[in-house]
Amino acid sequence: MAETGRLTAPARARRWVQAHPVTTLRIVIIVAVLLVWEGLARSGWLYRDVVPSWVAIGRALVVTLSDATFYWHLYTTFYEIGWAMVIGGVSGLAVGILLGGSKLMQRAYEPLLYYLGPCPKIIFFPVMIMWFGVGPGSKIAMGAISCFFPVALNVAGGMREIDKVLIRVGRSFRANTWQMVTKVYMPAMRHPIINGVRLGLGVCLIGTLLAETKLSNAGVGFLVIQSYTLFNMPHMYSLLIVLFVIAIGANALIGKLGGLDQIRRS
Repeated sequence: MAETGRLTAPARARRWVQAHPVTTLRIVIIVAVLLVWEGLARSGWLYRDVVPSWVAIGRALVVTLSDATFYWHLYTTFYEIGWAMVIGGVSGLAVGILLGGSKLMQRAYEPLLYYLGPCPKIIFFPVMIMWFGVGPGSKIAMGAISCFFPVALNVAGGMREIDKVLIRVGRSFRANTWQMVTKVYMPAMRHPIINGVRLGLGVCLIGTLLAETKLSNAGVGFLVIQSYTLFNMPHMYSLLIVLFVIAIGANALIGKLGGLDQIRRS
C-alpha cells in the first residue's frame, strides 16, 4: 500500500495522461504504427524485406550513421536545401510584399500563383537541368521554386491583414520603402512569414530530394534511390528515418521562433 499523501504508479500515470492528452495521443499513435509495422514484417504476408523488421532497420541505421561518406552526402543535401530556402524564401517574401501592397499587382498576378502553386514542381526539372546543369544548381533551383510559392502566398495574405494604423504611422514619419518593409511590414506579419517558411521548408525538402533521385551522384536522395535500386530496404528506411527526424527538428525550430515572438509580445 502506498504511503498516505502519495499517489500510486497507476494514479500518477492517469494524472499525467489527463494533464498531457495531446502528447499521450501522439505516443499511442506512434506505438500503434510501430507494432503494426513489426507485425507485418513478421507475418510473411509481403515479400521479404519490403517491410523489414525494426531490428533490421535499427542495424542499418547504426551502419548508416557510422559511415563517414553518409555525412558528405548529408552535407550536400543541406547545402542545396539551405541555398534553396534562401533564394526561394527571399524572392517569395519580396513578391508577397509587392502583391499584398498593391491591389493592381494583386489582381494581375496573384491568381497565377494560385494556379501554379499546386502544380508539381518536378515537371520543371528538365528546364532546370538545361538552365543550371546536372550539378547542385538544378537541385537548388528545384528547391527554390518549390519554396517560393507558399512563402509568397502567405506573405501576400499577411500584408492584407496588417493594421492600417501601423501603415499610416509609418508613412506619417516619412519612412522610405526599406524602412516600411523592415520596421512595419515584417514585424507586423511575423507569423504569416514563419508559417510560409515552415510550409516552404517541407516542399523545398521534397523538391530537392526528388531532384537528387532523378539525376545526381551525391546527396541523401541519391542514396535513397541507390538503396532502392539495390533492393537494400533496411538501408533505405534508415535514410528516410534520418530525413524524417531532421525535417521534424527544423520545423520545430522554426515554430519556436514564432513561439518566442509571441512570448515577447505577451
